[in-house]
Amino acid sequence: MSYKITEDCIACGACEPECPVNAISTGEPIYTIDADKCIECKEHYDAPHCVELCPVECCVPV
Repeated sequence: MSYKITEDCIACGACEPECPVNAISTGEPIYTIDADKCIECKEHYDAPHCVELCPVECCVPV
């Protein structure tokens, strides 16, 4: 499973530099997660880091 960013994204940029596999990128108008790269932060964090960092809770499982 991977995660995606919903249209509720406010493009704050908190998640992009924190992704351990660089799966998050700037999109128009919101950030996006590459499902092929997303590893749910396994072996890096106890939980998906984007979920923990997002101020509007827009990172959700696919």
